[in-house]
Amino acid sequence: MQALCKSSSRAGVDLVTSEPPSIAKDELLLKVRRASICGSDMTLYHWNSWAPGRIKTPLIFGHEFCGTVVETGPEVREVSKGDFVSVESHIFCGECVPCRNDQKHVCQNLQIIGIDRQGGFAEYARVPARCAWKHSDAALQDIGSLMEPLGNAVYATLIEPVEDQTVLVLGCGPQGLFAIQVARASRARRVIAVEGAPLRKRLAAQMGADIVLDPADPDLASRIRKETQGAGADVVLEMSGSPAAIHLGFSALRNGGRFTAFGIPPGELKVRWAQDIVFRGLRIHGVAGRLIFKTWETMDRLLRSKAIDVRPVITHRFSLSDYARAFETMASPKKECGKVLLEIAP
Repeated sequence: MQALCKSSSRAGVDLVTSEPPSIAKDELLLKVRRASICGSDMTLYHWNSWAPGRIKTPLIFGHEFCGTVVETGPEVREVSKGDFVSVESHIFCGECVPCRNDQKHVCQNLQIIGIDRQGGFAEYARVPARCAWKHSDAALQDIGSLMEPLGNAVYATLIEPVEDQTVLVLGCGPQGLFAIQVARASRARRVIAVEGAPLRKRLAAQMGADIVLDPADPDLASRIRKETQGAGADVVLEMSGSPAAIHLGFSALRNGGRFTAFGIPPGELKVRWAQDIVFRGLRIHGVAGRLIFKTWETMDRLLRSKAIDVRPVITHRFSLSDYARAFETMASPKKECGKVLLEIAP
């Protein structure tokens, strides 16, 4: 098979030829159909930030993917050969305290496919059967690789209800764009987005944002206050990881509001803990992944009912052999893309 491999401790990746993986008794072998590129994949590609301290090479990376089951281990019962599945990237143990309390996404022994073990940027991939979401609706197969990142946005947005609330989305990369539509579908009263890239500003409006503000606006905080009648947003979804956006989010949130932290900042942050959080009664929710599989059920319902449609976020498709252009598109300094897909098999 062909696969994208992080062969050594350097920037870039290699398209290699290798044998398809062998599976264990509780695993599946997938013929990968589509995979999508995530921001964390760019960290591996550029070999910066957390990647050198965590990744063991050689590694076939990629954690957002879907495919058809071509082989099952002898202990697999719920999934059969020929089923089409999307992959939950978090491999949970099922035995630790978080797992026993319906928090498998933050398992104490967590491994992530494509980061801690071989991933899905390949023609075939090995996946634990407990990490497979079997599709019952063939119409969703074309967006199967988006289920994993969409789940992040669904969980981030709906960790508390947003009905009749003003939601501020900071950063309109794919996760932020998904969050806008989820908030709109969940009857948010008003959705305000902050994004500077022209393409993503247009996509934010298309996905349902009532207004899209520019982060370069020197009066941005005042604009947000004006849009919220002076009170501030009820909910802030921080999807960018930008330190400036994080600080803006705290200042733009009303007293007693909810701050969802999803974006990963480049380093440590200084936060006025008492003034910004304690005295104002804020609630902060850190989001790592999605509830397994409760969030998947919510996603499935939203998609099958056509309450949301994530297809407009897909702006580019490339073959596996054209991976260099795919990563160049993702790395565009002007952010001239939404979600970038690798079409691995027909």
